[in-house]
Amino acid sequence: MRSSLISSPIPPFLLRSFANPKSLCSQPQLPSEPNPESSLLHNRNSNFNNAEKGNQHPHFPEKPASDFNFQGNQTFPESEQVKFTTLTSQDTVLTRTNAIDTLLSHRNDPMSALTYFNRLERTRKFVRSLDSLCVLLHILTRSSETSRRAQNLLNRFISGDSGPMPTVLVDHLIETAKRFDFESDSRVYNYLLNSYVRANKLNDAVDCFNRMIGGNIFPWVPFLNIFLSALVRNNMICETQKVYNEMVLKGLHGDLFTVHIMMRASLKENKHEEAKKFFSNAKDRGMELDAAVYSMVIQAFCKNSDVNLACGLLSEMRDKGWVPSEGTFTSVILACVKQGNMAEALRLKDEMMRCGKQMNVVVATSLVKGYCKQGDLHSALDLFDKMNEIGPSPNKVTYAVMIEWCCRNGSIDRAYELYTQMKNKDICPSVFIVNSLIRGFMKMQSLEEASKLFDEAVACDIANVFTYNSFLSWLCKEGKVSEACSIWEKMMSKGVSRTVVSYNSMILGHCRQGNLDMASRVFSEMLEMGLKPNVITYSVLMYGYFKRGDTEYAFDVFDRMVDENIVPSDFTYNTIINGLCKVGRTSDAQDMLKKFVENGFIPICLTYNSIIDGYLREGSINSALTVYREMCESGVSPNVVTYTTLINGFCKSNNIGLAMKMRNEMKNKGLKLDVTAYCALIDGFCKQRDMETASQLFSELVEVGLSPNSVVYNSMISGYRNLRNMEAALNLQKRMLNEGIPCDLKTYTTLIDGLLKEGKLLLASDLYSEMLAKGIMPDIITFTVLINGLCSKGQVENAQKILEEMDRKGTTPNVLIYNTLIAGHFKEGNLQEAFRLHNEMLDKGLVPDDTTYDILVNGKVNGGNPLSGVSRV
Repeated sequence: MRSSLISSPIPPFLLRSFANPKSLCSQPQLPSEPNPESSLLHNRNSNFNNAEKGNQHPHFPEKPASDFNFQGNQTFPESEQVKFTTLTSQDTVLTRTNAIDTLLSHRNDPMSALTYFNRLERTRKFVRSLDSLCVLLHILTRSSETSRRAQNLLNRFISGDSGPMPTVLVDHLIETAKRFDFESDSRVYNYLLNSYVRANKLNDAVDCFNRMIGGNIFPWVPFLNIFLSALVRNNMICETQKVYNEMVLKGLHGDLFTVHIMMRASLKENKHEEAKKFFSNAKDRGMELDAAVYSMVIQAFCKNSDVNLACGLLSEMRDKGWVPSEGTFTSVILACVKQGNMAEALRLKDEMMRCGKQMNVVVATSLVKGYCKQGDLHSALDLFDKMNEIGPSPNKVTYAVMIEWCCRNGSIDRAYELYTQMKNKDICPSVFIVNSLIRGFMKMQSLEEASKLFDEAVACDIANVFTYNSFLSWLCKEGKVSEACSIWEKMMSKGVSRTVVSYNSMILGHCRQGNLDMASRVFSEMLEMGLKPNVITYSVLMYGYFKRGDTEYAFDVFDRMVDENIVPSDFTYNTIINGLCKVGRTSDAQDMLKKFVENGFIPICLTYNSIIDGYLREGSINSALTVYREMCESGVSPNVVTYTTLINGFCKSNNIGLAMKMRNEMKNKGLKLDVTAYCALIDGFCKQRDMETASQLFSELVEVGLSPNSVVYNSMISGYRNLRNMEAALNLQKRMLNEGIPCDLKTYTTLIDGLLKEGKLLLASDLYSEMLAKGIMPDIITFTVLINGLCSKGQVENAQKILEEMDRKGTTPNVLIYNTLIAGHFKEGNLQEAFRLHNEMLDKGLVPDDTTYDILVNGKVNGGNPLSGVSRV
């Protein structure tokens, strides 16, 4: 049966003589041996015969066969290689027409035609042409016995470095078939397409294919699969899709192995939906799919997180009697873990092992990570320990997961133990692992261990910019700017490029210390390095200027940021509002908040907390309460900081009733008071001398699991001191020491003041000595307490020694101290020393007040104690 061969009009010069000797008349250099390529077909000879009969191929392995190594093939010696030249003279003996006519006379005897053609090749006067080759190819492909020789002839011809364009060659095959009345057989075109693939001339193969399709000549499915597979292997995915689409338009979908190839092409470009579509279409057409196709589509479902569908197909594979591969099980298990479905992941792991597959390290590591993400660190560690005991052995990734999550959960000791364990196993820790450990130690405030790891990472040259940035950020937030500067210089010496994050950290550190000159210098250096400041950079600078009270400079920075077309963030807006509140411009902050809201800013709890704190600092209780009500009405829930701020403010303004109301409201909302809130309440009741309520709150603080700090203890000690209950005050001090809470200057000063007032001079002296022994130096308040207490008990001489000690320490006495000493000497009748102290006051630049002159001129000592009720402890 003659197939319809559509022949495009071919210019006469292409049919008779070829004007381009390079493209049509070259002598291709043939390789001495064909390039060995692995065949897709189990038995290439038998499968080739099947392809010749138009049968679809029963099997399609990974790589196409581009070299058919037929037994008994005739190989042409170099002297007999087919050569094509243009007609070079008019006096040749054998013309092209003569050669073609003779070849046609052997139409029914292909071997004779081939023998004649080879003999002509040895004749110099043979007029060689592309038409004669095409005629010979048509003759050879008429017989299954010589079709292989046609294939071999094409392989040698196409493998050359030059030759006619694929479209020209196809057109000549079509034209010669039509002109010389050959029964159309598409095998010669399939051989031609395969020869281009074999020669790895894939663009030419695409042109050949397109011209074939244009002439209604369709590739056989095995050759199509070889062609598509080669395109995919060479990452020509777009061309693969176009070729396949052309075939589908002609009604040819290919076979199972075509589906394999097209799904693989889609997955190669992460087009998982396309892969699933190929699967669905093939299934809808009733094609019998195999396990490999199922595995590929399961992979596609897993990549798109369609875990339920993936599990369904996996179950379908099992129902068909197929044992899914380890890779297929692994893909589905990993997808289940990623979605947090640990129960299904563990079930599939057990099923995989029942199928005779061992749990691999990828699955085990994924399960470990799954446990960690669910907060079940205990189960993760159990599985990790089993891996060490029975396998598979944890690798670097497994250790990285465990170390990271141990650090996140505060189990820094176990994390470091794992770090040591992996090093002992000669598994080199990655910089990711080191960075996790450094962050973990920083979170636990273990600067020494973090520094040791950092130095180790630097020494091993694995520290990257993230290592440096983590360390810089933490040091600057902790106010350790000098240490941060050392790291900053080390970055430069090690050639680590500083990033915007690096500069932002240093700017923040200097701003927190109030060193705006250095912050500005770092900012300028950042610009010189060609780095563009971001919204955090500008917001941090604004914070620094607000902290220093330079609101104008802060707003200049804001204006510059806007000029740079950088959109302010919520952090920026909150920085401005908080900064204005801190400098006593809370009303301005509230007005500005309204403008920000108009620009789309949505206030959060932090925003309202800043304004509430600002009004409380200014003593505007009603305004603070108004903002609190507005906050609740706007749908923003107050947090612990909100209530703590209100309680603290109310207690300081002596509004204990309002403070307790807030405390009760806080409890009703299920919020737990923190140490700061308890401290504010306890201090408020202590100042009201209500030690019973203060003690109840102190006990409640301990009962809820909080640890009282030195501020809480100092408030309680001051309260008992005010009630002259020094026994209770000293008992609290002992409790502090037992709990490992260090006594600070305020603790000692309060206790010494109370003991002196009770006349317990020896005990007060012992405490003072203990304080000095601990390296705690007295301040002006401590000296005032000492001198006042000694003078009130007639120990003027000892008080005078305290004054001399102050002079040795370079501490300038204040007017109160001089008034106390002058009153003490005046009371003892030592007027000369009293007036000398007055003159000393003047020499030191101190201005005597009314109390001084009342003592010296009028002899008024105010009940013998000029500082009665003046103590600020």
